[in-house]
Amino acid sequence: MNVKSIALGVGMAALLGSAAHAADYRIAYLAASSQNGFNQAIWEGVQKAAKARGVEVEIFNGEFDATKQFSQVEDIVAGGKFQGIVITPNDSVGIAAAVEEATKAGVKVATTLFPIGPKLDVLEPQVPGLVTTVASNPAIGAKAQADAVIEFCKDKNPCKVAIIIGQKIYPFDNLRYQTYLDTLKPQSNIEIVATVEGNYDPDKSMAGMQDVLQAHKDINVVLSNADQHLVGAEIALEDAGLDVPSLYLIGGGANQIAIDAIKAGKWDATLAQLPRSEGEYALNGVVDALEGKPTPAFTDELKLGGDMPAIITKKALDEHPDYKPEWQG
Repeated sequence: MNVKSIALGVGMAALLGSAAHAADYRIAYLAASSQNGFNQAIWEGVQKAAKARGVEVEIFNGEFDATKQFSQVEDIVAGGKFQGIVITPNDSVGIAAAVEEATKAGVKVATTLFPIGPKLDVLEPQVPGLVTTVASNPAIGAKAQADAVIEFCKDKNPCKVAIIIGQKIYPFDNLRYQTYLDTLKPQSNIEIVATVEGNYDPDKSMAGMQDVLQAHKDINVVLSNADQHLVGAEIALEDAGLDVPSLYLIGGGANQIAIDAIKAGKWDATLAQLPRSEGEYALNGVVDALEGKPTPAFTDELKLGGDMPAIITKKALDEHPDYKPEWQG
């Protein structure tokens, strides 16, 4: 499914034909991939906020293709059908030129998951006219994950680590990967034995981990930026006869699968993320801008989770029994 549209909340004022009502606005959500569970959760948040604000929204599938998503922005600007865009960028640097052209044309744009522009660690808008950024600095989350690995490994020498990253070609994944390396390599007891590109695909991650285990069946840690990767890695580890609960498995995203696995003692931790909230904040930012209301320049996702720590462990879940993940995985 490439395009799915919904019409939401057409109020009485719009039926009477009054000008400048929210129901007159159409906003496009440009998913990095509409088949990706994290993006689907952002879309749920966009739809929830759209219903509350009485605007019409439509999703576009970027198919994890940066060029396709660039063209989608250009087509939306040329078509004149949409007054706003919420985007989850595939290429957070390369998409900047298209987004700048959109804002010059008067389209209100908000970005989710990642900042848009050359600096991934800067949440303030780097593209002129960008309404708001709802994201976190990828390096902060990656550093917290790597620090958790160091804590696990402190009494092991050597402590052998396998890394599964999305795609190093993407700037945000490359930043996470470099942060992992910069944090772990100075530790003399930690040995990074392999790196797999999982492309957010459990099957590809499973195949990659199977290859790793051919040469390194004695690994102690699997460190990944995405919970989807650990789903495949866990299968490969079990098939190889390893005792998974005795290893240290840490992912990212905090989906339902990860939370269940941590509660069951199979996985150890995941990096908290809130995709549904990202979608809500971004949609509201765009509508606020269209209505001439003040809009925060950015919302740091890491500060939306209340007192739940960034690294979610079984201890944290025991202390927060009502915690509910925002996506299924």
